[in-house]
Amino acid sequence: MEADTLITPAVLILLGPPGAGKGTQARMLEERFGLVQLSTGDLLRAAVGAGTEAGKAAKAVMEAGELVSDQIVIDILRDRLAAPDCANGVILDGFPRTTVQAEALDDLLAESKQQINTAISLNVDDAAMVQRISGRFTCGSCGEGYHDSFKAPARDGICDKCGATDMKRRADDNAETVGARLEAYHAQTAPLIAYYGDKGVLKSVDAMGEIPTIATAMAALAADAMR
Repeated sequence: MEADTLITPAVLILLGPPGAGKGTQARMLEERFGLVQLSTGDLLRAAVGAGTEAGKAAKAVMEAGELVSDQIVIDILRDRLAAPDCANGVILDGFPRTTVQAEALDDLLAESKQQINTAISLNVDDAAMVQRISGRFTCGSCGEGYHDSFKAPARDGICDKCGATDMKRRADDNAETVGARLEAYHAQTAPLIAYYGDKGVLKSVDAMGEIPTIATAMAALAADAMR
């Protein structure tokens, strides 16, 4: 699909709790608009692997068992935004997480006379999210995904795709852990909804529907914001 016509470089931010589908939707927007998806984890790994100054600083902090500071993340993001493949713009998935990070991001973008085109909030129902995530499991052989309520294998414990019986569940995909992650999101990241709302760039999408339906709504919001 050809990339839509848009004002570049564009900066889109996706907001939403774990399991809301930010990564999936970011990849679809990336393909449609010719943007680059950037997540904090990928940025850190790439910078450490490349041995940049910011990457070296991040590696030292991580090896010490500490959290990477906001400043190091901003320095890594500054380097990444200058790369040629980001010329059309980026989708930030999972950053910023706090208003302090959002303010630092604003300052970084101002250095190159850029600004955020839109922040899209993927709205979900907490109780439904706990059910959605805590019921997930996969085939340990082929990776096919299943769910206790929504997509159980035709024969209990046997993969429909490859016939294997080695089903796996992530240790943190349980109701207690998912509930704690949602609480952390509401406490730390949800205030960004008000932050970007005050700036007039906030949009929202019901993220409890089918993936293609959500993708269509998000693409329309993104296209409108970037023209």
